[in-house]
Amino acid sequence: MALSWNEIRDRALTFSKEWADTSNEGADAKPFLVEFFNVFGVSRKKMASFEHRVKKLDAHDGYIDLLWKGNILIEMKSRGKSLDKAFTQAKDYLHGLKQHELPKYILVSDFETFRLHDLEEDSIVEFKLSELVQNVQHFASLLGYQKKVY
Repeated sequence: MALSWNEIRDRALTFSKEWADTSNEGADAKPFLVEFFNVFGVSRKKMASFEHRVKKLDAHDGYIDLLWKGNILIEMKSRGKSLDKAFTQAKDYLHGLKQHELPKYILVSDFETFRLHDLEEDSIVEFKLSELVQNVQHFASLLGYQKKVY
């Protein structure tokens, strides 16, 4: 059963408090992302994969932190690391994906800051983890909602 937006906001508030002091990509990225998807009532296991291997432009292997094919690519960094570099890294992975795997969104985060790139609309929204509750609607695609422009 789908969650209401109020329940999603409640979960987002709890999530942001529980993960407020998280900082280490290696140790915390996977559990952080599992719980992030849980905010929206989405089972990460059914939709997305960790460490998805791709061939980059330089022919070396790369590993996408999380890929939900056709929806979102997520690249995590330790707290304080450059989100610009994380986005460049994420874009480098796109070359190695098949057409149907290409995401609509790229999310980069250092646990404290979220930067969501909408690749179709060429827009960016950035906010702090503590502001997730006010920004859950930006992840409506995780729930199957589509933007309609009239």
